[in-house]
Amino acid sequence: MFLDNNYDIIFAIEFIKFTCLEYEFKCETGIMMQNMTIYEIAKIAGVSASTVSRVLNNSPNVKEATRKLVLECIDKYHYSPSETARGLIKQSSKMVGILLPDARIMHHAESITFIQRELSAMGYCCLVMTTGRDEQERLRCLEILNQRRVDAAVLMGSSFQLDSIKNAIEKYLSQIPIIIANGYLELPNVYGIISDEYNGVLECVRLLFEKGRKKLAFIADYDTPSNQRKIAGFSAGMEKYYREHTPLIIWANGEFHEACRKVSEFMQKSPNIDGLIFAEDQLAAAGLRALRDMQISVPDQVSVIGINNSIITQICNPSLTALDNMSMDMSAAVVNNLIAVLQGRCVVKKMSLYSRIVERETT
Repeated sequence: MFLDNNYDIIFAIEFIKFTCLEYEFKCETGIMMQNMTIYEIAKIAGVSASTVSRVLNNSPNVKEATRKLVLECIDKYHYSPSETARGLIKQSSKMVGILLPDARIMHHAESITFIQRELSAMGYCCLVMTTGRDEQERLRCLEILNQRRVDAAVLMGSSFQLDSIKNAIEKYLSQIPIIIANGYLELPNVYGIISDEYNGVLECVRLLFEKGRKKLAFIADYDTPSNQRKIAGFSAGMEKYYREHTPLIIWANGEFHEACRKVSEFMQKSPNIDGLIFAEDQLAAAGLRALRDMQISVPDQVSVIGINNSIITQICNPSLTALDNMSMDMSAAVVNNLIAVLQGRCVVKKMSLYSRIVERETT
């Protein structure tokens, strides 16, 4: 090794000193400070491994002097028990799998953040996987959750409400609780929490009717059970308040620029539309951009409503009126129900949450 300057020399000396100290420690104890096992802590403390285990689990059957000695060793050598080893003993991985179609969907990202934080506070580690919308990829992710021996799983969104998913759960995950946020599958171990989007969208139609809007359209992105409930609510609202009009449903790609293009094309062909309800806030944001580029005033010429009431609604200019499908309440219910099932308590198999309209500048 060639040393070019004083800095290199000093660094080399310090490195050698550190190496010697590390070697000295190994000679005295026969162990390293990092990645220590329960047996090494027991050897240092002069007790059995089972005694260390009892101290870690706060068992009363340990003398106070022994407990103090073991805790001092644990603190001194920064020992942390292996969750993997604990899992082998207790048949629990302390891991919850979370699947979602797309982490870029804002209300899913907000929900995942809340769920992961709450479960972490309860000692669970979360394995979060984005599946996309490919059915085979979703099935592969369910198989991975089985391989990882998760204690439970959370499926975010109604797009998991498929027969193929149901069959995969029966095959791979039939022994653990599954919570579906905004969906449900008829299985013994599956629990569903569903937002009442049908009545929520019907109320959106009523709001636009009361605002004097004459012709409405509903813009959706993907064909999911959730969107089908929204479309059904839109159709029911149109039948109730706009009997002479056929419900107008437009399908637009979920990507921002593609959605902008789709909305622009639609508004050019249907300039008499003066009320738009979008299946997602992000889709509504794309719609607002398209309307602005076309110099269509919102809400003077066209009223706009999104769905989810995510942070996007407040970022938009003008701020976006939205149907709040209570995603944070749903996230809290997911955590509460999941923990209750894991603790062996009785939980309702299928529950519904009411939605509400939060009115802002676009209406």
